Amino acid sequence: MDISKLTSKVIGDMGDKRRWWKYKARKEQLPQGYRTAVDALERYLMILGPGGSAAIFEDLIDLFEQSAADGTPIGEIVGDDPVEFIETFARNYQEDSWKSRERKRLTDAIERAAGEGG
Repeated sequence: MDISKLTSKVIGDMGDKRRWWKYKARKEQLPQGYRTAVDALERYLMILGPGGSAAIFEDLIDLFEQSAADGTPIGEIVGDDPVEFIETFARNYQEDSWKSRERKRLTDAIERAAGEGG
């Protein structure tokens, strides 16, 4: 799967695509170390994150832009465990994720099947 198809699956419709490209432009304005950190976190979210909308990436870039402006070291942002940081960060977006929608779809289908005498 090429990156544009992956991006479409992760971020959705045209409105979200516009938000995605704005996020990418903002990321390019970060100092190199912060940009490298965001690249790594973005990759993790693209592969293992909740999916859904561009909101998670916008909030991530907000955090790193503010941290760069304040001179907060990257280690202070993500702590000792970057995986724990991004997993905790991503939990705030589970409600709007494709996983949540699929869980609901499965639950609804099973309830329908049980109601049909199964």
